[in-house]
Amino acid sequence: MSSALIDVSGAEKGIEALDLVGLAEDVYDIIKDIHDPEKPETLEELNVVTEEGITVEPFHNNETYLIRIQFTPTVPQCSLATLIGLCIRVKLERSLPYKHKLDIVITEGSHSTREDTMKQINDKERVAAAMENPNLKELVEQCIKDSDY
Repeated sequence: MSSALIDVSGAEKGIEALDLVGLAEDVYDIIKDIHDPEKPETLEELNVVTEEGITVEPFHNNETYLIRIQFTPTVPQCSLATLIGLCIRVKLERSLPYKHKLDIVITEGSHSTREDTMKQINDKERVAAAMENPNLKELVEQCIKDSDY
């Protein structure tokens, strides 16, 4: 990734020009320690998420950021790809202090139900409904909790 500073015309609205690469690194630092739902390793350790798979760009007249996270399930028939995407979304929504739009994508060719899974994890209503399920919410909380606890 190349380092780029943006001129944000919306500075009067509280948005400052930020280093996009720095923001992408921050996003990676937030999600890399999410635990895989089936394995003891983190998403970083399993190469499910990588720094190269995260991009940040100005969005909506520079008033917010479009953050695209690409992840690669460990196997093409991974039954927990939706849960992994949900964990990424929930952790970022709780952690990011600035206005943003998340676009979570699965690496092309890496999952058998890629399109359907991406629709689910990028649909706010489906995400909200999923987080109302106590069992699913508990799974998400276990995966995203900081390993320091």
